[in-house]
Amino acid sequence: MEPFRVHILGCGSALPTLRHFPSMQVVECRGKLFMVDCGEGAQLQMRRSGLSFTRVGHIFISHLHGDHCLGLIGMISTFGLLGRTAPLHIYAPAPLGPMLESQMQLFCADLSYEVAFHPVDTTVHQVVYEDRSLTVWSLPLDHRVPCSGYLFREKPTCPHIRPDMLEAYHIPVSQINNIKAGLDYVMPDGTVIPHQHLTTPADPPRSYAYCSDTRYMPSLAGLLQGVDLLYHEATYASDRLEMAANYYHSTASQAAAVARDAGVRQLVIGHFSSRYNQEEVLLNEALTVFPNTSLAREMAVFDV
Repeated sequence: MEPFRVHILGCGSALPTLRHFPSMQVVECRGKLFMVDCGEGAQLQMRRSGLSFTRVGHIFISHLHGDHCLGLIGMISTFGLLGRTAPLHIYAPAPLGPMLESQMQLFCADLSYEVAFHPVDTTVHQVVYEDRSLTVWSLPLDHRVPCSGYLFREKPTCPHIRPDMLEAYHIPVSQINNIKAGLDYVMPDGTVIPHQHLTTPADPPRSYAYCSDTRYMPSLAGLLQGVDLLYHEATYASDRLEMAANYYHSTASQAAAVARDAGVRQLVIGHFSSRYNQEEVLLNEALTVFPNTSLAREMAVFDV
């Protein structure tokens, strides 16, 4: 099974602290790197993580609050200094487009590569990116400004060929793709070997959902059914329930309720308010609702 991992580069909220960087992650899937949000310090955290700048081809921005996007122009500039030639694709709410263009004219006028901007409609759940192995869906969220989460879903793969059966029946390599596609193998004497005997089941497709800043949305669980790994903001504990509602954020127990109702396999909470010196209070609250919960930590890596 090819790697499908989430690298946490930052998990703090808007007010800077010495404990956490602002929101930023890298999703690693089948050899490609996708950045999700790009707060200040993104370049430094990329260096610390050992992730390759050149393998980042797509950046997804959830919304236009500084702790989620102020690192973007610096990242674009650094890609240019590194001699990048491959296009960089950026997916974000539409208002970022003209602002990013102005910044690039000021700071990145002589880029050696194309920056392609793709506006995201934050009001609908739809595919915003697709390749041969992966689709990325937008997830409408409820924040003070237009905001979208992102759902990464692997596409189904072909079954695995059994090498022992290939050898036993002397099946030529040229027939492997046909067998993976579901065809039986017909031996020279006319004997039919069912493809089920020559293969083992394909790995189940995996999925990761990133739910950035949002008020508690019970309906969100319907879009996240069966997700393997869910990152959901948990800015506050329940003692700040009114503050969470006023500032369009979620509590740890609310994040856990979404995970529980969606039947996800694992929950990671982050976007911690600076008022908490120890995030264990948030973790303990979430654990009472959804036992398989972990705290996001800088440089943590979660397998999907």
